Amino acid sequence: MKTPFKNIQQILRLNRIVVLASIVMAGLVCITSVILVVKVHKDSMNQAFVVSSDGAVIPLQLTNERENLEVEALAHLEQFHNWFYGVEANSYEKNMEKALWLGNASVDAIYRQKKADGFYNRLLQYSLVQQVERIDSQIDMDQEPYAFQTQTLININRGTVTDTYELITTGKLITVARHFPHNPHGLLITDFFENSLRKIASYETTEK
Repeated sequence: MKTPFKNIQQILRLNRIVVLASIVMAGLVCITSVILVVKVHKDSMNQAFVVSSDGAVIPLQLTNERENLEVEALAHLEQFHNWFYGVEANSYEKNMEKALWLGNASVDAIYRQKKADGFYNRLLQYSLVQQVERIDSQIDMDQEPYAFQTQTLININRGTVTDTYELITTGKLITVARHFPHNPHGLLITDFFENSLRKIASYETTEK
């Protein structure tokens, strides 16, 4: 015959088992957590670091990301200048549309000004071809927005005569959402300005 006392003993025994099991599980979780923390700490200490020009220690992963961003920024500027300053009758409108995706209103303002001045009409009227010969960009990657200066050598073919010009442009780059295929690098040109344009002798453009 079962008595209330026996039922209480069984309940206490079951409670003891549950408490012991909980303690064991908690101990295992704590030990596992400590092991993981130690492992993460060792991995972080063993990670490769580089020292910047001002003496700051930077993880190599961040350095690689920065280098990749600089490569994309240079490619963005090269693509833009090729499209914006490469003008010929059959493709200039399509290229101009592509170029305007890579910059903000400051780029559009220069395009509209050139168009209002009749720049494109003169090139097309006289069957002139404006080709980009070389693009060299310098970018300050220390902080966003990233200031840049680009030297673009432009050839204007006038039949048997080719004139070469050096154009210096400046502006800033900001990061935006990538937009394929219009803006694959996820960068946007702002504060765009044409600083100077000068005609240069042909021997100055000769590459070694």
